[in-house]
Amino acid sequence: MGKPSFEAYFTEILLCKNELNNTLNNLSHWMKDEHVDKNLVTQLDSAFIRKDPYGVVLIIAPWNYPIHLFLVPLIGAIAAGNCVVVKPSEIAKNTERLVAEVLTCYLDSDCFAVVTAGVQETTRLLENKFDYIFFTGSPSVGRIVMTAAAKHLTPVTLELGGKNPCYGSDTCDVQNVARRVAWGRFFKAGQTCIAPDYILCSVEMQDKLMPALREAITEYFGPNPQESPDFARIVGDKQFRRVRALLCSGRVAIGGQTDEKERYIAPTVLADVQPCDPAMQEEIFGPILPIVVVADMDEAIDFINARPRPLAVYAFSCDSKVVNQVLEKTSSGSFCSNDTLMQVTLTSLPFGGIGSSGLGKYHGKFTFDTFTHRRGCLQRGTGLEPINTLRYPPYGPHKTGLVRAATTIKRQGECALL
Repeated sequence: MGKPSFEAYFTEILLCKNELNNTLNNLSHWMKDEHVDKNLVTQLDSAFIRKDPYGVVLIIAPWNYPIHLFLVPLIGAIAAGNCVVVKPSEIAKNTERLVAEVLTCYLDSDCFAVVTAGVQETTRLLENKFDYIFFTGSPSVGRIVMTAAAKHLTPVTLELGGKNPCYGSDTCDVQNVARRVAWGRFFKAGQTCIAPDYILCSVEMQDKLMPALREAITEYFGPNPQESPDFARIVGDKQFRRVRALLCSGRVAIGGQTDEKERYIAPTVLADVQPCDPAMQEEIFGPILPIVVVADMDEAIDFINARPRPLAVYAFSCDSKVVNQVLEKTSSGSFCSNDTLMQVTLTSLPFGGIGSSGLGKYHGKFTFDTFTHRRGCLQRGTGLEPINTLRYPPYGPHKTGLVRAATTIKRQGECALL
């Protein structure tokens, strides 16, 4: 993919180390039994949640972050006590081979295995019964995985994707928007599931953004991005042709150059894109940034809500009221204001989609929780049997009243929502 060393270190090494160290620092606390509230009848008993592993977990990783997106869930699966089968992406061939060769040097081969497989072999792999499946990839393949899991009633986490909208209000800092959106969109040539997929803004803001975006792209990648060591390439020929076909949307305002031999597509901005254009029908997953003109914030919110819920929503504005309006009136896996991508750098925040953009959360403790069966436990003593006779037949009004008094949860105060 020609990934720049900074992007490789930041995403594939640093964030993975942070995830690992955070887990090591907190695992002893996470795995402790959680003692819970009890009613009057169980005051002398022990009620708690035990953290059990699911069993054997299958992790299916994608090609765009081939180390990060298998290692981060693997860390949580191991921490929770599971055995794991890892299926790296066959599209990132070198990384697939590396994972297969190296992982067994560090982990017990009786508990952890790597399966190198293509589509047909993966289909057969999914015919087996696993206790949990963690999949990262496209929504179309996610449906296949979920269908296969349903045959065995296997729970799943699906980290999918979608078209992440980015709203730029008329009160935003144009230079900041251009720099931060350009970084997020063209990071690893746009092959990031949480990259801003398109900008929603007024026609006046579009006119202001164009020179600012052009300046940011030149600052980042020079006058000829093809010669820049800091700009990646599309992963494969099939993916290159798919992304290149989207250039026919709207008009090319910046970039647009391609080189099939290098699988190079220049950082590109498309202006005056219509909702019916090809670039707005699928997740772009490449270095193309469409701009769709809307009249105001309300129209932008309506535009977002009329489409499947995305993995991320971004909002840029100097007015906190605008940011809060977008946050409150939209739904997405995550939200970030006045920046892009940065929400995933925090292990304290859950990462995951909603609706067609995914199912389930992970990162930090959320990864441990994902791979943990929370087992409700009540340990009672063998004595005090006279108290238990209150719930045994024959029943009567007297026993009903006593049981009600001993087990009822009383309402505290008024509910402000009712």
